[in-house]
Amino acid sequence: MDEYNQRLVNYVHPGDWVNPKPVDCYDLVVIGAGTAGLVTAAGAAGIGVGLKVALIERHLMGGDCLNVGCVPSKCLIRSSRVVAEMRNAGAFGVKVPDNIEVDFPAVMERMRRLRAGISHHDSAQRFKDTYGIDIFLGNGRFTGEDTIEVNDTTLKFKKAVIATGARAVRPRVEGMEEAGYLTNETVFSLTERPNRLAVIGGGPIGCELAQSFRRLGCEVVLFHRGSHILNKEDADAADIVQKVFLKEGIRLVLGAQLNRVEKTEAGKTLHFNSCTGLEESVTVDEILIGAGRAPNVEGLNLELVGVEYDQRKGVKVNDYLETTNPKIYAAGDICMDWKFTHAADSAARIVIKNTLFSPFGFGKYKLSNLVMPWATYTDPEIAHVGMYEHEAQAKGFNVNTIKIPFSTVDRAIADGEEEGFVKIHHKKGSDQILGATIVATHAGEMISEVTTAIVHKIGLSKLSSVIHPYPTQAEGIKKAADAYRRTLLTPRTKTFLEFLTKLS
Repeated sequence: MDEYNQRLVNYVHPGDWVNPKPVDCYDLVVIGAGTAGLVTAAGAAGIGVGLKVALIERHLMGGDCLNVGCVPSKCLIRSSRVVAEMRNAGAFGVKVPDNIEVDFPAVMERMRRLRAGISHHDSAQRFKDTYGIDIFLGNGRFTGEDTIEVNDTTLKFKKAVIATGARAVRPRVEGMEEAGYLTNETVFSLTERPNRLAVIGGGPIGCELAQSFRRLGCEVVLFHRGSHILNKEDADAADIVQKVFLKEGIRLVLGAQLNRVEKTEAGKTLHFNSCTGLEESVTVDEILIGAGRAPNVEGLNLELVGVEYDQRKGVKVNDYLETTNPKIYAAGDICMDWKFTHAADSAARIVIKNTLFSPFGFGKYKLSNLVMPWATYTDPEIAHVGMYEHEAQAKGFNVNTIKIPFSTVDRAIADGEEEGFVKIHHKKGSDQILGATIVATHAGEMISEVTTAIVHKIGLSKLSSVIHPYPTQAEGIKKAADAYRRTLLTPRTKTFLEFLTKLS
């Protein structure tokens, strides 16, 4: 609890906070002040039509994203990228010391300082002063068809929103609890670097943190049940990242089945089977769990108000984010497969419209209408939007795929970042974009152009006419669009063009 964490807590859960006296009835009560809850509450109150809004948070405002997710992880990733750039500097004609020293406590202190500096945006005082929202710190639970209780105080509501998010899945492995482990909720509290780290889970969270800690000087072994890391991503994209991991010295245990963990004088020993079929063991200093999320449905008293839920999938909602109780909606990780901050933000906007500005159900927005991009912040990054090829085929589309390797893009060559590509799937016989994957150092910054094209039904032909600055890596998108345009040059088209030249 250094000065930075004290500043963070003073913003997002001040110890001297006094919950307000509730009004007679709130237009909207939101349980949970993560991204979905904050955007819902601020969006409803900030419209300026006099709505009475209450926001309840039992722990830290800002939720996972600010406190134990996006913000701290990206700070760590940035430091680890600096280390990688220094180690690779020789390829660019820059001499670096043989021994690059990482000051791990300083890396973590930087993260805490930047997190604290950002935290005022999500502070209790700001949401009270700026938006006029009544902030209640404490556990909220339903006590009647239109009431929620917080610390023995009852709030009456017209509509309510559940935005309590999700938490890291606790592993069911013999001896794991006794040995102890880290999750995303505790790993950012480290002040000393573990020399040996086991990471369980080869999805986005596990991969991002495994690479970061490896670059910061840890010996890392990554366990994954699948035959390939990031197996939900485009196979070509995941293959590039897997090869980078192996090159950087991350040990991959694929097809992993953890049998038990025991704590010994040497450390924490994991006994496991892999794709080889033999039982092996490895001893580490810390174990980081990065495999899956569980919805925070406990303690809300959902049964009392007729809100159906599942312990694994969370609160059940329809396409309008309405629960099985028409007065109660949900948004974010508590009810959605998309567990991203930007997905929670977009869902919150749907909830505002559907709870407050759709009289008699007219004009409601649908979750299924969203075009959702996402990025995995490994190095290189993988960014995706729309459908994968197999998804498009399953929906009955005949698909053509255009793939532009960055080895053909001048800026990527100059940057020494040729391992990657732009891959765009389009409807056969049409320029309609169905989906895209980009693998690049800053793929997450590039994907929005394709997302915009899909949302506004801009096809590859029009995308080809967009001027991209030269040289940029985003030129790979234009090259893909140009490649589509060239497919239009059929023999018949060429004959017609030849005729036009004779008349010109």
